[in-house]
Amino acid sequence: MKSLKTLFLVALLMALAITLSATSSETEEPKSLRETSRFLSQNGRVALTCDKNPKICLIKGSSGPDCCSNKCVNFSTDRLNCGRCGKKCSFGKICCEGKCVNPKTNEKHCGKCGNKCNAKGSCVYGMCSYA
Repeated sequence: MKSLKTLFLVALLMALAITLSATSSETEEPKSLRETSRFLSQNGRVALTCDKNPKICLIKGSSGPDCCSNKCVNFSTDRLNCGRCGKKCSFGKICCEGKCVNPKTNEKHCGKCGNKCNAKGSCVYGMCSYA
């Protein structure tokens, strides 16, 4: 009977030790990015927005130099903001130099932006001098 009480006491102490070690690790700072929360506002950080600070879009690695609807975009190439904020290119068109063009037929942007066909060639199906 005494050994059963001792075994129960040891099990109780082990459970208490595990509980205490689990709660103390939650208050520690994470050691890697995998342990961080996806919600940065919970960590007390303030997200910088281009509506309040447009120079953010000029930082290296930004998706574009222009600010539109609180996002950094490139008005020269963005299909959803072509030339200006909110101007969407229709189906089948791409944004080149801030204008919506059809890459299948446009001789200055044949197949992709900046792919210019020579003087004799024409753009058909996105290829210069097809057939």
